[in-house]
Amino acid sequence: MSNTTGKAFDARIFKRLMGFVKNYRTQFLVASVSAILLALLAVARPKLLQYIIDTFFESKDKTGLLNYVLIMAAVLLGEVLVRFVFIFIANKLGYSIIKDMRMKLYKHMLNFKMSYFDTSSVGKLVTRAVTDIEQIANFFGQGFFMIIADLLTMLAVIIMMLFMNWKMALITLTVLPVIVYATKLFQLKMKASFKEIREQAANLNGFVQERVSGMKIVQLFNREKIEYKNFKEINNKHKKAWVNTVMYYSIFFPVVEIITSVTVGLIVWFGGFQIIAEGSNTTAGEVIAFVMMSEMLFRPLRQIADKFNTLQMGMVAGTRVFEVFDTESHIDATGTIDAKGFNGHIQFENVHFSYIENEEVLKGISFKVNPGETVAIVGATGAGKSTIINLINRFYEIDSGIISVDNKSINEYTLESLRANVAVVLQDVFLFSESIYNNIVLNKEVSLDEVQKAAKEIGIHDFIMSLPEGYNYNVKERGVMLSSGQRQLIAFLRAYVSNPSVLILDEATSSIDSYSEQLIQNATDKITQNQTSIIIAHRLTTIKKADTIIVMDKGLIVEQGSHAELLKNKGYYHNLHEMQFKHAEAS
Repeated sequence: MSNTTGKAFDARIFKRLMGFVKNYRTQFLVASVSAILLALLAVARPKLLQYIIDTFFESKDKTGLLNYVLIMAAVLLGEVLVRFVFIFIANKLGYSIIKDMRMKLYKHMLNFKMSYFDTSSVGKLVTRAVTDIEQIANFFGQGFFMIIADLLTMLAVIIMMLFMNWKMALITLTVLPVIVYATKLFQLKMKASFKEIREQAANLNGFVQERVSGMKIVQLFNREKIEYKNFKEINNKHKKAWVNTVMYYSIFFPVVEIITSVTVGLIVWFGGFQIIAEGSNTTAGEVIAFVMMSEMLFRPLRQIADKFNTLQMGMVAGTRVFEVFDTESHIDATGTIDAKGFNGHIQFENVHFSYIENEEVLKGISFKVNPGETVAIVGATGAGKSTIINLINRFYEIDSGIISVDNKSINEYTLESLRANVAVVLQDVFLFSESIYNNIVLNKEVSLDEVQKAAKEIGIHDFIMSLPEGYNYNVKERGVMLSSGQRQLIAFLRAYVSNPSVLILDEATSSIDSYSEQLIQNATDKITQNQTSIIIAHRLTTIKKADTIIVMDKGLIVEQGSHAELLKNKGYYHNLHEMQFKHAEAS
């Protein structure tokens, strides 16, 4: 989607934003009727004031004066009440719409391919889902409806002016095109400025989030001064974007104020001459009413310029949000088979895959895992081991070939049932800022007793109970309150509790202490018995008992067989084994 920066008003984005109003037709109708009533009540005030001055000031009718002052007070009170309803409903409508938009956007993002998140800034996505959508609320509450109300008020004022005295009305309306032209220029400049502000805000959010998440690396490599300098530069760009906006405001509003004051002077001058002239029907009350209406005409115009900026910021934000909405990055979820469980027969047939086009990671690999077997995959970093896990779970689509489970292509299964039957323990364990229990069950219907029973079966119950509050211990953001080994144990229990048909361990013991490794090894031996399991590991000592070991190098399978067979062959696996044990002896 292209950003129409040169347009002050983007009808296509406006139409899409207004499409979200259909669920709130009653609120929209109330806001619209309130805007019409505000316009009518606004012009009633100067007309009443004219009548009071021309009728009761000269006749000195105190009773009549009091009655009409009370009528004017009633009109003012009515205007206050209608304005309250208008502002409340307009803003309520705005926040109701962004609630719907945010839910729809989040649901849309939940189903994106992993490749989308691989190439998208987390900070920018957060900005789209939070800040930009918040700005859309202002589009409705502070922008669109306020502009409609002001335009209706201006229309009512112009009609009333022409009806009362068309000559003085022409004096006022002669100045109007000048202000309208200045307003249009102002809006064009502001849209470009607001686009720059949103861009710089997204860059700032992304930078801060990334550096805060990686603060350990920043401090470990003494990058504090460098990162501060980079932040200063980005922050300065953000400031400059806002300063440009302030400059346009500083020019526009004083110019409009001068034009308004000149117009009032012309009305008083011309009206005064008409009152003095013989045979003229112009009255003092009429001149005062015109001065009042000229203010009512120009003040909304000034406000419209400001509110139009809010409208534009909402549309710029809408453009960015709709870019995410329009992103087609979903796995083709056309599978219809709802698997309640797998026997565990997995087969890769001539599978080719690349994260980046024409840069293959897997170059036509074929292998199979029989039900109940434990298959280990080893190889150097970048050989394609972890990619296999991503493909079994359909986080990415293969370029060609077939991946099947129980003799059916994984594309035939529903995504939900496929992933529900495959449990994965990753090397980099992600834990939410919740209790250990919630991180294990992930809101599934598994009782605490069942979790404790599973923990005892695989031998990690005592470890959990040694923590403060046991299973209710809050691990904080990303599990920072636990060591890497402890996080692995929690992830292992999480996989075990899900009762999977296929268990996958991705480098699950590559960066943990020997005690945790022993716990995981014992648990691995227990839960992989008679269950289809795939183990990816650097430490060859952890896969000696595997039924089959697949050796990969540069996206190809170079060897496969049992531990003993591969050692006997004295090939790639034998060399890996020798290198690891020599390194272990040397250390």
